[in-house]
Amino acid sequence: MVGEKYCLSVEEMGKKLGIGRPKAYELSRMKGFPAVTIGRRTLIPIKALEEWLKQQAGGDRDGQAIERS
Repeated sequence: MVGEKYCLSVEEMGKKLGIGRPKAYELSRMKGFPAVTIGRRTLIPIKALEEWLKQQAGGDRDGQAIERS
């Protein structure tokens, strides 16, 4: 749809999650995090971020809770 946003910048993602800019960039480089690099920009697909958050809420693949900061 026209005007619908599909991705967030790393800074937008950080604001939505309530984390600082450095932590947002650290998270975006973490293995398994749904980030896409296009040229020099890193974008986070909104639906993939929502799914990733749901998975993290239940723990990681090893059944361990995620690191809390």
